[in-house]
Parts: sequence; structure tokens; C-alpha cells
Amino acid sequence: MLIVELLKSFFLGVVEGITEWLPISSTGHLILVDEFIKLNVTTEFMDMYRYVIQLGAILAVLVLFFHKLNPFSPRKSSHQKRQTWTLWGLVVLACIPSAAIGLPLNDWMDEHLMNPWVVAAALIVYGVGFLMIEDRRRTPAIRRTSDLTWQIALCIGLFQALSIIPGTSRSGATILGAIILGCARPVAAEFSFFLAIPTMVGVSVLKLGKFFAEKIAAGEALFTGPEAAILAVGFIVSFVVSLLCIRFLMDFVKKQDFKPFGWYRIVLGILVLLFFGIRALVA
Repeated sequence: MLIVELLKSFFLGVVEGITEWLPISSTGHLILVDEFIKLNVTTEFMDMYRYVIQLGAILAVLVLFFHKLNPFSPRKSSHQKRQTWTLWGLVVLACIPSAAIGLPLNDWMDEHLMNPWVVAAALIVYGVGFLMIEDRRRTPAIRRTSDLTWQIALCIGLFQALSIIPGTSRSGATILGAIILGCARPVAAEFSFFLAIPTMVGVSVLKLGKFFAEKIAAGEALFTGPEAAILAVGFIVSFVVSLLCIRFLMDFVKKQDFKPFGWYRIVLGILVLLFFGIRALVA
């Protein structure tokens, strides 16, 4: 029944909206969710669906930070507009490493490393990383995004490139890297959100373009009416939940550290190992 598929899409949108922004790995959660909740659609549609709901999550960043990211805002002075253009320059620079490394290796990574063992290992390793960094944390030198330098932005981009390993978490890698490089937690989280815009939009456009091109070449409809409804629900829910999640994280990091996320990653990694380990023994 369509209503059941729409409910599944609703839940998947919630998972995407939460895990895309918190440093806890959307892949780690989706690999578990996929064991229990499967949309009754083709593999090709499901691959496309994941990138559509990612775009819903990205839209939330654009909405929440529209003024800060808009260099044409009439409410900004000439100096503030120049700062906004500089911020975009930093974002683009930081995205170059992940584009240069990630795009050529993306399919290979999906084929060889997209498995629960790699995901669990990445969850645990970066969870431990968060605990260690917070224990040794010093007074941050960079307290505003306007204090970011070109060198720091590029280094954060190199950390983002590590997220091509499944289970790492794009936000987790960039936030952890930014903290190591001396950024305050709010700066690390905010800049991580901004990096997601070109990174995720670029990957999503490529994946969606490939899907549409194959459908058109085969003379097939892009998707059916029920599939369009499933896409719409996932997109909208991902957008709304992302709005709430981003606001939560920005408020959270002003008062708390990232240790809870580190412990959460470790526990989730152990659960992934146990679940798939037991299943392998039973099979």
C-alpha cells in the first residue's frame, strides 16, 4: 500500500535530517535502518532517492543561513559583502580536496568499502578521536568564521576528504578537523554546514543527472506517481528535520562539547559489529 511506503519515506527523511548534520554518520545509521525498513522500489530509484532527500537537507542550510551567505543582501555594508564573498571563497577552496580525491574514488569506495565492518570501524575510530580531542582541548584561536584563513580552510577541506570512507561522517570529519586546527565549536559546526552546500549539491547533481540520463536513454518515465509522492515526502521531511537539527546543534555546541557524540559513535559502531557479526554466524 502507498501509505506504508510514504510512512517509510517519512522515517527515512527523519533519519537523513538528523544524521546528515550531527557528527554521527548518516551512512552508519542508514546501513542499519536499511536492514529493517526497505522501500518497495527499484535499486536505481532508491539510489536516486537518497540524493533527493540530501538536497532537502541542504535546502535547510540555505534557508537558515541565507543572510550570512548572501553577498547581495541590501542590509549588508560593502565590507560585509566582501567578507561574504571571502567566505564563499574559503568554502570553495575547502571543497577542492574532497572533489579531487572523492569524485574519482567514489564508485570504487562504494564497491569495496561500503560494508558494515568498515562503517563500524570508522564510527569507533572517529568516536575515540572526538573524546581525545575534547580531553586535550585548548583555548580556540578562531572564534568567528571571519577569522578563518585560506590555509585553515584548505586543511579543513583535507579532513573533509577523509569522509569518502563510509562511516566517517562528512560533518564529523570536518568538525573534528576544524577543532584540531584551533576553531571554536560553533565555528567548526557552522563551517561544516557551509562546506556541505557545494559538496553535497555537486555529488547529488551528478548522481541525479546519471539517473535521469539513463532513464531518458531507455525511453522510460523518470518515475511513477507513487514514486513522486515518496520522493516528495522524503524531501520535505528531510528539510524540516534538518532545520530543527541544525538549530539544535548550534545551540548545543555553545554550551557543551562533542564528547556525547563521540560516545554515541562508539556505541553505534559496536552495535553494527554485533548485529552483522551475529548475523554472519547464524547464516
